[in-house]
Amino acid sequence: MSANRFAEFLVARRAELRPADVGLPDIGRRRTPGLRREEVAVRAGVSADYLARLEQGRDTNPSLAVVDALADALLLDEAQRQHFGLLAMTAGHEGRCGSHEPTTTVPESVAAVLRALEPTPAFVRGRALQVLAHNDAWADLVAPLGLLDPPIDLGQWVFRHRSARAVLVNRAAVAESLAAELYQARMRWPNDTGVNEAVAALRAVPEFTRCWQPSLAAHTAPSPMRVRHPVHGPLTLAVERLETRQDQAVVVWLPDRALAREPGLRLLRGERASGE
Repeated sequence: MSANRFAEFLVARRAELRPADVGLPDIGRRRTPGLRREEVAVRAGVSADYLARLEQGRDTNPSLAVVDALADALLLDEAQRQHFGLLAMTAGHEGRCGSHEPTTTVPESVAAVLRALEPTPAFVRGRALQVLAHNDAWADLVAPLGLLDPPIDLGQWVFRHRSARAVLVNRAAVAESLAAELYQARMRWPNDTGVNEAVAALRAVPEFTRCWQPSLAAHTAPSPMRVRHPVHGPLTLAVERLETRQDQAVVVWLPDRALAREPGLRLLRGERASGE
């Protein structure tokens, strides 16, 4: 696999498409899944040899016209096209970007935001999905879920902690969302040791490897959390993420308005669930 993300995306997206997706007859068995390189090249109006050089990372300077033609050939939607274009612009230059060290100390101004959000659960997340700080409401909510067990890390919890399998009703969707966020982080900060170590550690988990889909990584809207809470019962939490200047994000878990009257959600208003 090529070292550059643009090439990685090309190969992964070509493997996802089927002949029927682009109006071709699906005749006979294929040695590898997806479209053949020659089929994509014809659709994009480029040579198969040139496409091979792009996929192998031997050519890292495609023109805008070629990028647009490939996006059309690969049936990319608008979000994927934007992601694809960004990858094309940075192809071959990953080693020169994102080299500054991550900030793991949460500024007092951001800590104040966490306190102000009480009693709504909120935390600060680092580049590699690690939890750097949180408010009391979030701690109260997640302690029974095992999320406060060290290391306090969303990726490790979702993919490796046994309690995540028991309490996350939509764990597969949350897992895909987090894998996409990690892919984006690796693209944005390719030299970040923490991000690379997090990815390497999770690659030992087969489920994470299945979720590691570069061509889908443009869809980074966080998945809602549907939790079977051992104390508060069924909860549906929308996830809002606010980026900060310190390469961190304030993440807020908001209750589904349709369920706002459920007893289990009273803790989000600073009350204990009474079961009434």
